[in-house]
This record gives sequence, structure tokens and C-alpha cells, in this order.
Amino acid sequence: MRILLLTHAFNSLTQRLGAELRQRGHEVSVEFDISDSVTEEACALFAPDLIVAPYLRRAIPESVWSHYLCLIVHPGVPGDRGPSALDWALDAGRQEWGVTVLQAEAEMDGGPVWASANFCLRAAKKASVYRHEVTQAATQAVLQAVERLASGSFVPQRPANSHWQPLMKQTERTIDWQLDDIATVLRKINAADGLPGVADALFGQPCHLFDAGVEATLRGTPGEVIAQRETALLRATVDGAVWIGHVRRPGSIKLPATLAFAPELTATAQSPLPGWWRVQIPTWQDIAYEEADQVGYLHFEFYNGAMSTGQCERLRSALAWAKQRPTRVLVLMGGQDFWSNGIHLNVIEAASLTGGSAADESWRNINAMNDLALELITTEHQITVAAVGGNTGAGGCFLARAADLVWAREAVMLNPHYKNMGNLYGSEYWTYSLPRRLGLEAARAIMHNRQPLMAQQALQMGFTDDCLPGDVPAFRAEVARYASKLAAAPDLQAQIATKNEARARDEAAKPLATYRAEEMTHMHRNFYGFDPSYHVARHHFVYKSPASWTPRHLAVHRELGWKRP
Repeated sequence: MRILLLTHAFNSLTQRLGAELRQRGHEVSVEFDISDSVTEEACALFAPDLIVAPYLRRAIPESVWSHYLCLIVHPGVPGDRGPSALDWALDAGRQEWGVTVLQAEAEMDGGPVWASANFCLRAAKKASVYRHEVTQAATQAVLQAVERLASGSFVPQRPANSHWQPLMKQTERTIDWQLDDIATVLRKINAADGLPGVADALFGQPCHLFDAGVEATLRGTPGEVIAQRETALLRATVDGAVWIGHVRRPGSIKLPATLAFAPELTATAQSPLPGWWRVQIPTWQDIAYEEADQVGYLHFEFYNGAMSTGQCERLRSALAWAKQRPTRVLVLMGGQDFWSNGIHLNVIEAASLTGGSAADESWRNINAMNDLALELITTEHQITVAAVGGNTGAGGCFLARAADLVWAREAVMLNPHYKNMGNLYGSEYWTYSLPRRLGLEAARAIMHNRQPLMAQQALQMGFTDDCLPGDVPAFRAEVARYASKLAAAPDLQAQIATKNEARARDEAAKPLATYRAEEMTHMHRNFYGFDPSYHVARHHFVYKSPASWTPRHLAVHRELGWKRP
């Protein structure tokens, strides 16, 4: 079946659906929803048997849905209608929610239902629920809808009842810091996380709030900012306090809260944690270490997987400390939603907004990433494992590959390439780690194709070493079981000796410093050279500029020489 994915952006759900459908033998192409005429042109070129819309911000035009079967992925249960479905469900504290695949018609979200799937709704950030439960349920429902269409016998039915819920306005998200308790504040910010955030003010300045977390012990006057730690600031509520990790000021981009309000925070007390060990009470801790059964687990929960210069430096310090612990296996766990997505493009962009140089900050950031990767590659006394439980891309993929082993959760998507960001060459020693694993030709193919990989695909091609099932808690339990078994292996010291011997041979053949110097020559050209593609692409990425065209590696129907079937 020829299936066109019509989407506002190539987000994680669109990536997952495309990969799953291709794996089942369907011919899939992607078109960004730019305008009615562009969508009509894409349909004429591709002649799809089916259009699936995983993520739209406007209605499909009648000129399209009246001629082609169009299935909308709606993040709500059957009968739920409206653009803020997940926001309302989280705000209401619903225990169960779902995804519905319905047919596009004139009435928004009012068409007959082809499939649906429900899930238990976590009290978590909206973006996190979307990346996990919504994506999993949507994948299940879309695949079922495609099977039903292929059968030729299924007749979609309209829900017996439907309810329209309007766009959730900021007036319905407002936090009253003199009345709202921790649970209420968290619920409101969680329901707006990702987009649009909660409109509020800090230090008398308007902003939108994102990325909230609980604080167990510190207290203060409700509404006041009472402490700061790394990227987050702490704001008091009537019954305690909540951490605010990210904000967006008017006309600017989403940034770590302590960076966005750095001048205003000069008199605010620092509240550092004493070390890297995981704290046993709720608080803000983006890097946390724990041990069990001679295995060390290093968690790093960085928002959206982006790693700034400072975060890379702190994680490297934590890794160097963890390497000195009396463990036999060291597991890098990443975060729940992302393992890592490499350098922090928003923080880099912010450098140019405050009179600094985005090129200079890019250079500092990639060097800090390289220092971190080098620290991992040169681990001599433990077997290192990257436990990829969340999506990972670009430099994050190659940071993971710097470990001895990579275990990926079966539902994650990996994007092991850089070129989508303005033809960026990339570093993190990928020219050493990737050909060493896959061979030179396969490594070049991955970089050239620029396509996301499902975990099972990554395993089959040799990029990862194992693919483990389940949601994040189940995956982490399985990682612990695997790691404990590895640590108890009678030949573990022989394995460590073998890897050190291999590293010594590789170093003698071509030092890591040479790989790094070669990569950084290309990166210097990306950052400081005559071609501004990286800076232009980064700017559009961080400001969420609407797409003006669909890249040809996604839109196969726009490839030169492609002919309509």
C-alpha cells in the first residue's frame, strides 16, 4: 500500500509510524503540511492509497479528504474532539486516556473511527506522555486501521456520543501562587509542557513556564523565587515549593530558567547537592548515581535530551567519579524521555542573543561533548553500557556508541546522523566508533540516508548490541537484570582485558586525538566557514519556524527521477 504521512513536522510519532509501516512492506512518503496547494501537489505526485496524519495543526482541505481516504491520529478517546485533548485530560487528572484514528471529514474530529487504543494516563509532563503512551497507542491503532483497510470488509463507525473541547486558553491554565498547592501547580504546568507552557511572570517579567518538579524540604513565601540549582529555579507554593526547569521570555526561545533569568538571580541563594549519589527525597537532580550488585548506574535527565557545555562538563565529572567506584559494570541510563540528542542548540542560540557568538558556543559545546565521549571510551576498569530507554539522535547516538555495549528499548527511535542540521559533519569520535562497528560503507550509508532507525533495525545492522522490550520501568528492570548478570560473569575480567588490548591496538594504529582533530576540522568549517547552513538551520529549529518545504530524503515522491506509479 502507498501511504502518505501528512504532518506538521517530522516528530517522534511520525518517525515511528513511518518506520513501522515500511517494516510491514508499505511504500511510505512524507509531506509537511505547508499549504493546501502543496498537499494537493503531493497527492498528485504520490497517488497514495491512504493518507495518515499523525500530527497536524490545521484541518486537511476538502480538496484532499474528498478524493483520498485520510486518517487523523487524535490524542483522545473515541468521541473526544478538539485541539487540546491531552491538555484537558491531564488537567482533569484522568486515570485513563487513549488515541483514536478517525476519518477526515468536514467536521473536525467528527469522522467515523477506524481504530482506537487506550492507556493508563500518568501524572506527568504532556510531552512525556505524548512520546511514550500516546506514541505507543497511536502506533497500535494506526497499524490496526491499515490492516482493516487492507481487509476490505471493515466499516468504520461513528462514536455513539461525542464532546467538543475547545482550545485550552491561558486563562484556564493560570497559576495562583497564593492559593494553588504543589499538586495543582504541577498539574497545570505538566498539562502545558512542550507547548504552549503556562503564561506567568518571574521577577515581575512575563514568561511561560515549563519543566516543573517537586521539592520536598525547602520552603518560602508563596510565589517567591527562593533558590536555584544548576538550570532550575525554585518557587515557593502555599504548601512547599516547585522547581521550574525551563522558561520562555517574550520574543525569545525556551531556555534553562537560570540562564533566561541570570541577571535577576544574582542575589538568589544556590542550593547545591552534596555529590552525585541519588537523593532519596523529591528534589531537582539532573545527574544521579546509584549502585547495586557491583553495577553503577549514572542517570542524566536533561530536558529534551539537549546537553549544554556546562551539562557535558558536569556529566563528565560525574562519569570520572563513577569510574573510580569499586564496580565491575557502569551503565549510562540517560533520561526517561531521551537518552541524549547532543549539543544544546537553544543555549547556543542564546549566546548570540546576549552579544556573544553562537559559533564560539557551538565550538565549546562540541568540545565538551567530545571530552565526555573520550572519558567514556577510555574507561579501563569496567564494562560500560549505554542503556537507551528514550529516543536519541545526532551526537547523542555517538555518545552512546562510545560505550562498550548499547542496549536499546524496542520502542525508541535512533537518528544516528547530523546532516539534517545544516549539513553538520558531526564529531563525538563517530569516525572511529561507527566504521569500527559497521564497516566504512555501512557507516557512510547511515550518514547519507538520514533516516530514523527503530531499535530492532539498529540491532540488525550492528549499531546496537541488544534490544529489550517494555515500557521505561520494565526496560530499566531488564537492564538491571542484564547488568547484574554481566557483572557476575566469571570471565568479566578477561572481557575487560580484551577490550583494553583492542583499544591499545586501535590507538597505535590511529590515535583518538587524530580522529578528533579530523572531525573538528570539518566542524570548524561548519561553525566559522563561509557556508552559514548550520547557523540558519539552528535558528529555524530553535524558533520552530514553519517548514517551507519537505526534505527530499523524506518526500520520496519529490526525488529527482521519481515517477508516479
